[in-house]
Amino acid sequence: RVAMMAPALCRSAVWMASVLSGRQSGSAQLTRRGTLAGTAFLAASMSADSSGAASAPYVDDQIDMGGQRITARRFVEADVGMSFPKQSLDDQLFSKPWPEEWPFPDSAFARQDESPDTMFYSAERFVYHIDEGAVRALTNYYKENIPSGSSVLDICSSWVSHFPEDFPKKMRRISGTGMNPVELGANRQLTDFEARDLNVEPKLPYEDASFDVVTCCCSVDYLVQPLAVFREVRRVLKPGGKFILSQSNRCFPTKAIRAWLGTGDLGHMVIIGAYFHYAGGFDPPHAYDVSPTGPNTHDPLFICEATKAA
Repeated sequence: RVAMMAPALCRSAVWMASVLSGRQSGSAQLTRRGTLAGTAFLAASMSADSSGAASAPYVDDQIDMGGQRITARRFVEADVGMSFPKQSLDDQLFSKPWPEEWPFPDSAFARQDESPDTMFYSAERFVYHIDEGAVRALTNYYKENIPSGSSVLDICSSWVSHFPEDFPKKMRRISGTGMNPVELGANRQLTDFEARDLNVEPKLPYEDASFDVVTCCCSVDYLVQPLAVFREVRRVLKPGGKFILSQSNRCFPTKAIRAWLGTGDLGHMVIIGAYFHYAGGFDPPHAYDVSPTGPNTHDPLFICEATKAA
């Protein structure tokens, strides 16, 4: 497979393999879960028991779609017997020096479907793209790592942001950008939003140093100009502000970049870490496995984050 790649992409693959050499067996959990799911998205909005009945606490929301009302089910915070461990991956992934030059050729950002993203995302999807366990793990991570009173920006957002339920009351502001304005309008946690295709215009519509935290859930794999986007995030973050990216092993494969599809969970964290490093202006990145344990926990969840240099 490597031999069929363009030379530049082949060199990138060799570098990635050298970073991950001997790392895959470092954790039984990573070995068990370290495969890329081929499914386009999680169609079910909640878990079900063996009889097919919904077992997760949820609420039914009525959403207005141009005069037509549909029902969308949202998870609500509840103790459902899950645990949320946190394992640092820094020594496994970020102990080697970065190459002197940007290691990814342009072909690494090619996609199977190069049609305009506005066409792909024009249809509203009021579903969850990760399973219940991953959703609850991410909500728990936000709860523990985003201080009250923060100004928060959720980029590549949709009808849910996975923040704790009390965040709209506890945060100074929660802004959002995303592809679909109808989905964004149904997001009850956003203070304000603006539809924005960051692949066409990698520019955030906010003033410099506007936010304490920027989040991005399961979407960095679709960015074809990641350095431009990361530099924009750096611009709108306050000094000492944090950019938190979360990823599982699901994606829309026709819209994910080639480099992403060519590696697994640990490689994905290295790719994000590289974006931070080569964008400049961020402290060294940190990566964590925060995959949940307990009932209805199937999808892994990983965090890669970095702080804007003061």
